[in-house]
Amino acid sequence: MDFASVLVIEILGSIAILVLISIGLAVVFGMMKVINMAHGEFLMLGGYVAIYGTNHAGLNFWVSALILAPLVVGLVGLALEWLVIRHLYGRMIDTMLATWGISLALIGGMTMLVGNTTTGIPTPLPSVSIGDYSVSGYVIFLIVLALAVFAGLFCLFKLTTFGLQARATTQNADMVAALGGKPRRIYALTFGLGAALAGLGGAALAPLTGVIPTIGASYIAKAFITVISGGAAVIAGNLSASVLFGSVGQIFTYVYTPVIGEVALLVTAIVLIRILPQGITGRFFKRSI
Repeated sequence: MDFASVLVIEILGSIAILVLISIGLAVVFGMMKVINMAHGEFLMLGGYVAIYGTNHAGLNFWVSALILAPLVVGLVGLALEWLVIRHLYGRMIDTMLATWGISLALIGGMTMLVGNTTTGIPTPLPSVSIGDYSVSGYVIFLIVLALAVFAGLFCLFKLTTFGLQARATTQNADMVAALGGKPRRIYALTFGLGAALAGLGGAALAPLTGVIPTIGASYIAKAFITVISGGAAVIAGNLSASVLFGSVGQIFTYVYTPVIGEVALLVTAIVLIRILPQGITGRFFKRSI
């Protein structure tokens, strides 16, 4: 029973990590149809803000990770949307190339600023004992954080005027403009929100992985796999794909090795996309957010 509890927590932790690395990309891609190749670098920036805020600015880790990192990276996202992205809406390939260029620029800039070595931070929570086993208390926090992110996004998109306008703009931007809305402002705020969520995810994962300027490359593949497999619905799609891939990956990791777990996740994604080319929410949960 104790082992089963530990396994469930580890599976939920794996799901939470997938959520945190991909939810910002899901917001940008699902709401704006923008392929943001710089998403991994937004995660990286969030990690650096959390680490430097804690180690050098004297801030509490929770303030650095949960407030400062999403704020700073969200502002960076707003600036990049104003300078680059807004001029390329409706040109998916051009947007992808532009964000790839932003990605390379961020990697190069951070390498010049901080060097090419891994920077870390101690895990801020102790382990929790479950019978003869122990699990990371920080992993439990990540599970709670992922649930809080979903709850916050649901309330934002379902219960606020911004959420209503954002969903309407996704379906018909011209009609929103004709009714007095401002699609460009909605797009800018949505891109900034996606960047802020990426910053939050990168900051939250920094104690587990450390941060290096090229760490975005290790995040981006899983993030895109999760978002594409989830389909058009931002919350339902991301949650369903994260649950599937996180469970498969962690179970195979326990039974075999972490490498086999990664392979199993990739094979599951290939089979899923072959069976459901429009993603999980293209077939199920069609009316979900």
